[in-house]
Amino acid sequence: MARTIAEINEKIKKGQAVVVTAEEVIGIAKKKGVAATMKEVDVVTTGTFGPMCSSSAYLNLGHTSPRMKMGGGRVYLNDVPAYTGVAAVDVILGATAMPDDDPKNKIYPGEFNYGGGHVIEELVAGKDIRLVASAYGTDCYPRKKLETLININTINEAVLFNMRNAYQNYNVAVNAGTRMIYTYMGVLKARLGNANFCSAGQLSPLLNDPLYKTIGVGTRIFLGGGVGYVAWHGTQHNPSAPRTDKGVPTRGAGTLAVIGDLKQMKSKWLVGTSFLGYGTTLTVGIGVPIPILNEEILQYALVTDADILAPVVDYSDAYPNRKAEVLAEVSYAELKSGKIKVNGREIPTASLSSYPGAVEIASTLKEWIKKGEFLLSDPVAPLPGIESGIKLKPLDERPLP
Repeated sequence: MARTIAEINEKIKKGQAVVVTAEEVIGIAKKKGVAATMKEVDVVTTGTFGPMCSSSAYLNLGHTSPRMKMGGGRVYLNDVPAYTGVAAVDVILGATAMPDDDPKNKIYPGEFNYGGGHVIEELVAGKDIRLVASAYGTDCYPRKKLETLININTINEAVLFNMRNAYQNYNVAVNAGTRMIYTYMGVLKARLGNANFCSAGQLSPLLNDPLYKTIGVGTRIFLGGGVGYVAWHGTQHNPSAPRTDKGVPTRGAGTLAVIGDLKQMKSKWLVGTSFLGYGTTLTVGIGVPIPILNEEILQYALVTDADILAPVVDYSDAYPNRKAEVLAEVSYAELKSGKIKVNGREIPTASLSSYPGAVEIASTLKEWIKKGEFLLSDPVAPLPGIESGIKLKPLDERPLP
């Protein structure tokens, strides 16, 4: 049995599509079997809600009178610098950007209370943002200074564009050193005192479509509480990572570059986030529908936390020094149990991503589809898969010292 996205969309329009979350489909298949589930289920929805660097917004601020060429000058949004090297009034605000006067880690560990991710959250929430700009002035753009308030309704365009989101599996971070350390994976206690991970596991989009059979350029998705699209494969996309017999990668593998209208999003699903001793970022909500076109795709979508293995990596030495060392591989079932065993030692675990948030995203996307408010899209191009030959070079062959 097989079906097409066009056929599924016709069922959605008629209110006849059967849509379940990636969590729900596991129970259905266990009770009814794969063949019966294939006949019944049209779409499986996924979700993830966690901190995602490589997130940003690009904004068209609108022209002043007289005109001002902010491009090549300086622009600050609530004291956070935006990149101006694009055009006169187009700027890019990165999630990890921080105010010039933030002491950062000069006072260790730095608190990093406010950055680009927080500005994006406040912009989406409709709050006024203080814009301060300076320029060198030209004959056609004579103005040199500007200080004003803007908000999401007064600027021309506000677009979320994230170059690397929804990582397909990731490290479990531990600290085998002798002092506490502060990382983008959170605070890690000395001597394997805790283990932090960051994935929705069995609900995560790319873990439910591990070989990118349905997710590609142009796939319509839930993004930040609104509708977005997969724009490209994300940076560091590595489909050739080692995999289990079921195709599930056991290391960081695929990533997505995503885009969407920031004006349609919600601050509940785009949250500025601070990491003690490390910096700022943005916590992003993403949900991707998986059309069940055939039994193979369904089998992949039946992945469970027990099927997904993640590498345990020492962030006191192996990670910062780029050593390809893995202390152990543990399943997400173990991680979510609250403890794992590494080198015979029991270590408490904690997740940086929100599983309840992922469940809510998958459930929200499910309701959008069931109500006919969200149709599936045929990708216009596939993501590079294993056959593409794309593979990150071994650590000792990568550029930069």
